[in-house]
Amino acid sequence: MIALGIPFVAVAVAVGVPWAALLYDILLIVAAWITLRLSPNLDGLRVVRQFDPVLSVRVPNKVTVKLHNDGPEEIHAEFRDEPPPRFDSSRRQFPITLRSGSETELTYSITPYERGDDFFRGSYMRVKCPLGLVERQVKLSTEQPVRVYPNVLALREFDLLQQKGRLNQIGIRRARMRGLGSEFESLREYTVGDDFRKVDWKATARRGKVIVRQYEQERNQPVIICIDVGRRMLSELKGVTKLDYVLDSLLMLAQAAVVANDFVGLLVYSDRVKRYIPPRKGRNQLGMVIEAIHVLVADPVESNPIAAFSYLLSRWKRRSLLVCFTDVDTPDEAKSLATAFGPMVHRHLALFARISDPRLKEAAEAQIDSLDELYTRASALMFVQERRESASVLSAAGLHSLEAEPQDLAAALVSFYFQAKEKALI
Repeated sequence: MIALGIPFVAVAVAVGVPWAALLYDILLIVAAWITLRLSPNLDGLRVVRQFDPVLSVRVPNKVTVKLHNDGPEEIHAEFRDEPPPRFDSSRRQFPITLRSGSETELTYSITPYERGDDFFRGSYMRVKCPLGLVERQVKLSTEQPVRVYPNVLALREFDLLQQKGRLNQIGIRRARMRGLGSEFESLREYTVGDDFRKVDWKATARRGKVIVRQYEQERNQPVIICIDVGRRMLSELKGVTKLDYVLDSLLMLAQAAVVANDFVGLLVYSDRVKRYIPPRKGRNQLGMVIEAIHVLVADPVESNPIAAFSYLLSRWKRRSLLVCFTDVDTPDEAKSLATAFGPMVHRHLALFARISDPRLKEAAEAQIDSLDELYTRASALMFVQERRESASVLSAAGLHSLEAEPQDLAAALVSFYFQAKEKALI
């Protein structure tokens, strides 16, 4: 209607009655005010936003918004939801038409990139008024807190694949969960790879073929996860700190232990012990671990593993699998770490897990076309060699070492855990 007024004003000015343009504007403002007053009342609109109690970092999380119109009027509008500004959103604005008594459901996904607490800023409705002269924007009070954790969605995938026996799809080599336990279970024919200590010679003589004893795997074995949150965990890979990758990976390991009915504990340290959760079993214990790690940040300080392991040794005596997340780049650092762990090496099975930088491997294998590239490759090869020597130092001290790229770390950890149980090393 504003456009229709252009030729009217032009004619009015041409015939010498410019006041007609002012009259038209006044009439237009009055019409806009009347149509605004005739816009649908939103008092009967109910908005409910639903999502998981905790969101997973760096993966899409589903959000569902349900709108129900309890009012007597039909609503035509644009709906816009406002997640935290730091989140990526697949979609924020939706055209909606809600008849009286009807309901609609809107779905989109959000991807947070940092752990911690935040909140939705609310929602907005831009309501279309009769005649199309104006649109009324209304802010809906749908503010809602949200908590961002490590990738807990991966735990659902683990449970599903575990039930279907398809853990190999995510790179986990699942061993038979039967080792040299203490409870006899059954007899079966020998297969390649079986331990000769399990051969039942009487049954072998009776049946004329090699028969082995099958033992039930011992349960309630402790797995204690130790996390170094000192300066070594501040380094980033593709914009994500090593600590964040560690937290995603340890959740998968903790889940595997809980499913196997084992104990799970947690030790967090930097220059001092920051958190200790004694090993217990059950889903509630997994929840405590998740709650304890979701706000962890790395400190720009030198870690003190001697104090951390002494603290653990004074509070936990039973033989356990200790999975220690840290990083050592040189043999000297590895020697210091081995010395710190020394008093515990005969009591516990220790695995030191490190994250490797994919860029380092690429640089070490890159073709050389210039002098700068030669220096880059030489530096990368030297760094790779030092990390290999560090792993050898840990191995010589009776400690296991595992190094994997971020996307492979969780699978490698769970595979080691399964193998340790299958071989009765814990």
